Amino acid sequence: MDLVQVQNLCKSYPDSAQGEFIALDNVSFTARAGEVFGLLGPNGAGKTTALRILATILQPTSGSVRVFNFDVTTQADLVRHSIGFVSNNTAIYDRMSAWEMVEFFGRLYALPDDHLYPRMEKLFRLLQMEDFKECPGAKMSTGMKQKTSIARALIHDPPVLIFDEASLGLDVMVARALQSIVMDLRDHGKCIIYSTHIMREVERLCDRVAIIYKGKVIDSGTLEDLADRHSQKDFEELFFQLLTMDDNKSRQNGTCPGLSSLSGCNENSTRIGTL
Repeated sequence: MDLVQVQNLCKSYPDSAQGEFIALDNVSFTARAGEVFGLLGPNGAGKTTALRILATILQPTSGSVRVFNFDVTTQADLVRHSIGFVSNNTAIYDRMSAWEMVEFFGRLYALPDDHLYPRMEKLFRLLQMEDFKECPGAKMSTGMKQKTSIARALIHDPPVLIFDEASLGLDVMVARALQSIVMDLRDHGKCIIYSTHIMREVERLCDRVAIIYKGKVIDSGTLEDLADRHSQKDFEELFFQLLTMDDNKSRQNGTCPGLSSLSGCNENSTRIGTL
């Protein structure tokens, strides 16, 4: 079952020199329940823009995005209740303990006490947070902060989870613990969108991937499909091979990466709005 459906997604911004900057250009992909879907690409490729649209932080320029069958533009509140969002720079309140932080977010989702507290106990055991449940944010290590961010993203038990470079800056032990958590969530039927620069994580976690570059999906599929299609078993080499091929194609066509007319984004679609 597809819990995330992205079709012909475009996002553009005004650009004083070129008129429009195309951050996303007709991006399409789906992600299913019980799956880790990797959204991969170099810095500036458009990954975070796409994830922020999924999380209703940004509005798309055109295209269709549905999460748990809710539209991100017209049903944003329902989308927010259906997702958990974890990034590498999620803010932690210095004066709140880990327990208070997760409790606060549970109350934001209007969870009743008889559901909230058993859920918190379960999450603190799962994430091995019991030893620092009373630790204030100002005294937390990076790993403690990331576990707290994951707990507050999970408190309302959302069907869709978005991890945006969530392992960046973590030490090896905490990063491995994060991977184990992601795999456990997948095994419990969650739909997980996972963005990372670390190819070893991709190989270990992702069931399918989409590689995005200059705002476009240049290829997608299982790692096995991509390896067979491009005759390259080393995924890191395959990744760079695809980016190089796209660069060569752009040079041959005489196009400038990231800048184009809006004709492709507006064709057969309605402009929804800009940020």
